[in-house]
Amino acid sequence: MKGAFKTTKTVALATTILAGASVAQADEITFLCYQDGNECDVIGEMIPAFTEATGHTVKMDTVGYDVIRDQLENQLQTNAAPDVARVTNLGGLNQYYLDLAPYVDTAAWEANYGATLPWFRAPGGEDKGVYGWMTQLTVTGPYVNVSLFDDAGVDMPGEGATWDDWAAALMEVKDATGILGGLAIDRTAHRIAGPAFSYGAKFFDDAGNPILVDDGFRKFAETFVGWHKSGLMPAEGWPAGSGTQYRNAAPLFQSGDVAMHMSGSWMINNYAANITDFDWKAVPAPCGDGGCGAMPGGAALTAFKSTKSPEAAAAFIDFMASTENAEKFAVETNNISANQALQASGIDYAKADPAVAAALSTFASNAGKAAETTPQAYTFQGYNKNFVIYGVIPDYLTQAITGEITLDEALAAIDADVAAKIAE
Repeated sequence: MKGAFKTTKTVALATTILAGASVAQADEITFLCYQDGNECDVIGEMIPAFTEATGHTVKMDTVGYDVIRDQLENQLQTNAAPDVARVTNLGGLNQYYLDLAPYVDTAAWEANYGATLPWFRAPGGEDKGVYGWMTQLTVTGPYVNVSLFDDAGVDMPGEGATWDDWAAALMEVKDATGILGGLAIDRTAHRIAGPAFSYGAKFFDDAGNPILVDDGFRKFAETFVGWHKSGLMPAEGWPAGSGTQYRNAAPLFQSGDVAMHMSGSWMINNYAANITDFDWKAVPAPCGDGGCGAMPGGAALTAFKSTKSPEAAAAFIDFMASTENAEKFAVETNNISANQALQASGIDYAKADPAVAAALSTFASNAGKAAETTPQAYTFQGYNKNFVIYGVIPDYLTQAITGEITLDEALAAIDADVAAKIAE
């Protein structure tokens, strides 16, 4: 039952949370939260148990993602920030984070979240702080309109299929059904990173320095521009945007205008709730010479140095990160947990729709294959200047797609801009 916790467990948990920390008084902390589905709603239902256990209260403000993306860092720079926020720019905000280590059991955190803790830390390997709880793991990958494949009489590529295999099949579906395009990809460099890895893009050299235009990236960029020229990808997608503008391709998929949407696990609940006109499913990340690329990521709860209640802020994050509460959050939100104990034991999504449970399993597998075959994806996720690269790529690739500049000019400009902005 939502929000129900046994008192004995709560008291024991509170004792663990506050080990090594002395809370002199009950404090109220402010929490800025955004949600792709019902994440903030579920956290809100869990807050009363935290208050019962610690005496601290939480004032939660649910906002759109654009507030987190575009306004939070400005707030941090002017000391107008909340005590806690749900963020996605993990390494990029490191300078503002409160280190939770003095207030939590760091051994337990390393055991349960050791794989993702480096994503929050400053580069160089010397930072050993504990800065945040990954509320969930997300991973990129494609969704397919099963009904369109059936209508077209086209066999769907299976496990281990390449992007080239999928492109050929999707073009067959497009030609047979007359839809707008075979494939749509969200207009962001984050969403094309996985396919680029599959084509062999490394993103970092052997010394760990960021690079972009290697042979693998060039091969993918040529393929990506070619997908637009052939009509596989519609003009309503990437070419319709400019600069760093983000364009979500979900409307094209939900309307049945394209047969595949390259997005991520965060769309599962949305599609389960809103797609009623056709059958859909998540499919394994397509492969290539470079592996089966997918970008891991997710949102996290972090506290900030500017907080006047560091113990309360740390206690709240520690409470949410406990294995019991992490499992509850994962089940109630239909998300992949970053808790390694839960990954090992498995999570029962029995309450979920079968299509949702199957999609969660597929995306969890995508994350595992990416870790094995394209480990640079995990390095890139934790790179504290990855937003520089995300910001540079879309504009130049779009100009190459529309013919404003040549692909060689676009790739040269990407390399130059990335190098200059990182140097800054």
